[in-house]
Amino acid sequence: MQAQAGDFDTFYAATVRRVVLYLYAGCGDRAEAQDVAQEAFARAWQHWPRVSGYDDPEGWVRSVAWRLMLNRWRSMRRWLAARSRLGPPDETTRSPSEDRVAVVAALQRLPKAQRQVIALHYLLDMAVNDIAASTGVPAGTVKVQLSRARATLAHLLNDEETTDVRTS
Repeated sequence: MQAQAGDFDTFYAATVRRVVLYLYAGCGDRAEAQDVAQEAFARAWQHWPRVSGYDDPEGWVRSVAWRLMLNRWRSMRRWLAARSRLGPPDETTRSPSEDRVAVVAALQRLPKAQRQVIALHYLLDMAVNDIAASTGVPAGTVKVQLSRARATLAHLLNDEETTDVRTS
């Protein structure tokens, strides 16, 4: 049992930052990404004897985390609908930078599949074939999703830049 704990600790230390970064790109909230990653790693720990035998344990954690994140979004939408009936909340937190807001907003406008491949490719430095294996879609589909996502992001971010220049 002690050897398994050491193996998991090594795995966790080597992969937690990448998983959190991946989730952050998907949800745009660092704290949420950290919470979801923590839950996914807890599930990996619970099933470590089986998960450690997989070809890609990190891919298993990413898949679990992505599903957890989607479930939280669904819950959040229900909560926001209920909260909207109570009026706006008090805002006392510091605002994020304009660039961060623009990038996160642009990412959120991408279809879910495109947002996922962008996060895997650019934030986790995964090759197209690795993304295909991780997500279960053909490599050609991954290439198309990356291409479309790049074009959409370029358009969205250029439009926002142009808007900022015009309003200045």
